[in-house]
Amino acid sequence: MSTTRRDFLKTATTAALGGAVVQGTGTGAVFAGQRAAGSDAIRIGLIGCGGRGTGAVDDAISSSPGVTLVAMGDMFQDRLTSSRAQLTEKFGARIDVGDRAFTGVDAYKRVIASDVNYIILATPPGFRPIHLTAAIDAGKNVFTEKPVAVDGPGIRAVLAAYETAKAKGLGIAAGTQRRHQTGYLEAMKRIQDGAVGRIVSARCYWNQGGLWKRDRQPDWTDAEWQIRNWLYFTWLSGDHIVEQHVHNIDVVNWAMDGHPVSANGMGGRQVRTGPEYGHIFDHFAIDYEYAGGTPLASQCRQIQGCANNVTESLVGERGTVRLDNSGKYSITGPKAWTFADKDNRPYVQEHTDFIAAIRAGKPYNELKTVAESTLTAIMGRMSAYTGKVVTWDQALNSKEELMPRNLTLGPLPTPPVAVPGQTQLT
Repeated sequence: MSTTRRDFLKTATTAALGGAVVQGTGTGAVFAGQRAAGSDAIRIGLIGCGGRGTGAVDDAISSSPGVTLVAMGDMFQDRLTSSRAQLTEKFGARIDVGDRAFTGVDAYKRVIASDVNYIILATPPGFRPIHLTAAIDAGKNVFTEKPVAVDGPGIRAVLAAYETAKAKGLGIAAGTQRRHQTGYLEAMKRIQDGAVGRIVSARCYWNQGGLWKRDRQPDWTDAEWQIRNWLYFTWLSGDHIVEQHVHNIDVVNWAMDGHPVSANGMGGRQVRTGPEYGHIFDHFAIDYEYAGGTPLASQCRQIQGCANNVTESLVGERGTVRLDNSGKYSITGPKAWTFADKDNRPYVQEHTDFIAAIRAGKPYNELKTVAESTLTAIMGRMSAYTGKVVTWDQALNSKEELMPRNLTLGPLPTPPVAVPGQTQLT
């Protein structure tokens, strides 16, 4: 039985009030009215109006009919204004924000409280656990960018939000777009069908040059400068092993159908050493180990003038797999295969799939898998920062909270650079 748009939105409101009626029992239970017809409107609330947030709205609107942006929130007015202008120029009436445009530390609360049913979370990752929890508690379907936390306490909060969303029948899609990319899907199907047998080792890389930075302006406080340059501060990004390399780690976890049990890593800050680059490392090399002893050699680097490589490779008992985001996928061995088709547009496809699932009344929840891949990256960073072997349980149960308490846009000293052998594991 289809449900009208009015019923769909009414249900979202009811869920927000904690009074929704549940159909069925157990993990398959869904809220009454969660099932929506194909014509039902998707009303996006964007939290985080930088480049990725603006791009995510573009991808979502491009993915499906009946999608509009109705609310926006960002820490800074100039970012919101720029994003809104860019999207309005491209999509016209499908940008229907009106006066539902909010700025400041608590802007996310006002976006969530708006008449939206599809939240996009695209702020720096350090805020993700807070925003995910608030959105799920309010009964919203969520598309969240990766990673979903920067430390162990954040991961624990995210896993709690996953359980709450599952109980409420809410959908959560994650920005691990390789899981919606044609070449990866075709390769992974063959791996899981046993094309190379048991996987005995793996490698993954995200080695590239440097990224953008914004020069500090005279009227910026410490906190504003750090948030506008969030890549370079671990409390905001998790460091680039978490913020960027999580994509490659997620692919290997996908192939292994699980996560590593330990990490033994090293890294440093050898080239990008100025204060304008905060306190993160510029290179990491991590030796992960999965249950049963399968190793994963992981590298990530952001240094100009070096060999670039953004790939994943797997060695099985009967063949090898090479996965390359540029569209090159292949398997060697008795069941050799080469991807001969054209890749899809995964950043759009992930919204196509999620919106279709919501409208079919079967919203899926990717939060646990992306949380595990995020914690895998965090575990590697903790090992490299401390020089210690770090286990999964140590990372998950860590008491290290990176987000400053009672954050304001005021004074905020840059944290010290980690020193292996001296930085403590907490």
